[in-house]
Amino acid sequence: MESAKIADRFHQQTPVTRNRSKPAIELELSITDLSHDGRGVARSDDGKAVFVVGALPGERVKARTTTRKKQFDEAVAIEILEASPDRVAPRCRHFGTCGGCALQHLSPQTQLAAKQHTLLENFERIGHVKPERVIAPLTSQVWGYRRKARLGVKYVPKKEKTLVGFRETDPRFIADVERCEVLVPQVGERIAAISALVDSLEVRALIAQIEVASGDDRTALVFRNLAPLSDGDKEKLRDFGARENFTIFLQPGNNDTVAPLDAEDGGDLHFGLDGGAIDFAFRPLDFVQVNAAMNEAMVAHALALLDPQPQDRVLDLFCGLGNFTLPIARRAGSVVGVEGEPNLVRRANENAARNGITNVEFYAADLTTDLRTQPWVGEGFDKLLLDPPRTGADAAIPQLPLAQVRRIVYVSCHPGSLARDAGILVRDHGFKLKAAGVMDMFPHTAHVESIAVFERD
Repeated sequence: MESAKIADRFHQQTPVTRNRSKPAIELELSITDLSHDGRGVARSDDGKAVFVVGALPGERVKARTTTRKKQFDEAVAIEILEASPDRVAPRCRHFGTCGGCALQHLSPQTQLAAKQHTLLENFERIGHVKPERVIAPLTSQVWGYRRKARLGVKYVPKKEKTLVGFRETDPRFIADVERCEVLVPQVGERIAAISALVDSLEVRALIAQIEVASGDDRTALVFRNLAPLSDGDKEKLRDFGARENFTIFLQPGNNDTVAPLDAEDGGDLHFGLDGGAIDFAFRPLDFVQVNAAMNEAMVAHALALLDPQPQDRVLDLFCGLGNFTLPIARRAGSVVGVEGEPNLVRRANENAARNGITNVEFYAADLTTDLRTQPWVGEGFDKLLLDPPRTGADAAIPQLPLAQVRRIVYVSCHPGSLARDAGILVRDHGFKLKAAGVMDMFPHTAHVESIAVFERD
C-alpha cells in the first residue's frame, strides 16, 4: 500500500525522543486538521491534542508518540489505516528525511486550501476580523522554483563524504541528498556534484555553508570559508564554476566580505519585473523573494489591488531594494520607500537610477522604533503598501500618517501577524478588510504568504 510506505518513511527517519517517565505508546487517531508546521492534528481518547508527522486531515492512522507532554503529545505515523484522497506520492525520494519540505505528500491544490483556511482562521481568532471577499489563491510553478537558499555543509568522517543540503527534520543533521526538487534546476540537479566538489577541497571541513542566489542572468554559489583557500582549491572552484555555469563567490567573514572568486565576474545578479521594463540588480546575500515567477505574479497582483494613479502619492514600507516601489513609481505621481537595512536602501537608489525612475525617494529607518523624527512621517499619502517581516507592522502602524490614506495593500509572510495588524487597522484606524487571500510563494512547505486590502468607506 503506497500510503503505508510513505508513513513508514516518516517512521524510519524521524528521531524518537522519549520522556523516561512517559514511554512511547501507539495510538489509533483520526486526523482532523493540519498544524502550522504541516503535521496532522488529532485528539487522543483522553482529549489531549496530538501532532502527528506524516498524517493528513481526514485520515485514520496508527501513530507512535515521540514526545509526551502535559498539554499535548507529538507522534509519527507508522501506518495509514484510511488514507486521504488528497494524499499523493512525494516527488522527492528524500522527503521525510530532509526538512526543506513538509507537505509533498499533500496535493498542491489541497495545500493551497489548507493555507487559505489557516489565513482565515487567524483573521477570526487573532484579529477578530473577516474579509468581505476571499481572493482566489495566486499560484505559479510548484517545482524548481526556489532561487534563494542557504545550504548546510558538513564533512562526516563516518560516511567519508561531505554532505550538502537542507537540514533534516532533526535539525542537528544535514540531509544526505543527491538532488532537490524545489531548488532551481541549475542547483537542484547538481547537489551531488556540489557535494563532490566540496569533498575534493583541502578545506572541506571548514566550509560552513553555501548560499544559493539565482538571477535571470546567472546563478551564484557563495562558499562560507572559515579558512583561507589554497591556490589549488581556488582552481577547483574556478573549474567547477566554468564547467557547471556557476559564478563562484567566497565569504571569509561577515556579509560585507562576500566577493567573487574572480573580480572580473562582478558582484551583481539581475532580475526583471513589470514585463521586463525594470531591471533589478542585487548582491547574492541581499534579500529578494525566493520564488522568481511568484514574485513577478505577486507584484502585478499587488499593483492591481493598490491601483496607483498618476495623482497618487504612495508610501511603501519595508521596501527592500524596491521590489514594489519601482513598479508603483511607474504608475503613481510619487513614491516614498522606507527600509531598515541601509545596504538595501543603497541598492534601491541604484536600481531607481539604473531604470531612469526619478519620482521616488528612499529612506533608511528602523520601522520598529520611534518614527517621529523621520522626515517622511509628516507628509501626506494617498495609498500605502506594507511588506513587513514575520513580526509584522504593529510597531509602525500607530505612528503612520494614515489620515489621508484611502487604501492599504498588506503583503504578509506570517498569517498571525497579518491578522493582528488587520485588527489594529480595523478597530483603531477606521479601515475595512475588503479582501484577502494566499499566494503560493513556498509550495510543499507550511509557509503561508498572503495579501490583504484595506479601504476606508
